Amino acid sequence: MTGQDLRQLLLNKWGRSYDIQIRRTQGKIFVLVMWKYLEQQSFPLSEVEYLAHLDTIAHYLQGWGSFEQVQNYLEKTRDRPRLGKAVSIPLELGGRAAEWMLEEF
Repeated sequence: MTGQDLRQLLLNKWGRSYDIQIRRTQGKIFVLVMWKYLEQQSFPLSEVEYLAHLDTIAHYLQGWGSFEQVQNYLEKTRDRPRLGKAVSIPLELGGRAAEWMLEEF
């Protein structure tokens, strides 16, 4: 899986290249699909920077074995990112979660 694969998931679902962030809250890790997207004039990243960022996110998801979780969630959700409200995808990392809790995102 690459950042381009992740971008294609977003384009297939909503028709836009939304920003994705990873956050840790209350001992859980979430993938957040933010409301800003590459096609906006005010988006802070260039396309090259955006794809590099998605490659980093994809690398984490691949390492955690969580890409299918994200893919399945996106296929089923009716939520959509909107101003001030991200789509929050909780990741189930199982027993390996503790391995990733020390690292800051």
